Amino acid sequence: MKKRQTRITLYTSRNCSHCRRAKTYLQQNHIPFSEQDVERNKRAQLDFMRAGGRGVPFIVIGDQSVQGFEPKQLQKALRQAGFDV
Repeated sequence: MKKRQTRITLYTSRNCSHCRRAKTYLQQNHIPFSEQDVERNKRAQLDFMRAGGRGVPFIVIGDQSVQGFEPKQLQKALRQAGFDV
C-alpha cells in the first residue's frame, strides 16, 4: 500500500468533528498513523506547537504538514509521501 516508511501523526482534540473525519479518512485508506490528543497530552501539545500547528486536526506526514481536514489536500500530501490513495 505504501512505497516507503513514512511516519504520520494526527494531532487531535476530543470534541473535534474534523479530527474524527480525518481519522476516519486515514483508517478507510489503510494509512498507518499515530494519534496525539493535544488537550490531554502535554508532550503532544509541545510537539504540535514545534511542528507549526495552529489548530486541529493537524497532520504531519514525514517532513510535510496539513493544517485542517481537506480531503484533496490530504490525498495530495499522502501521494507525495508515497502512499497509494
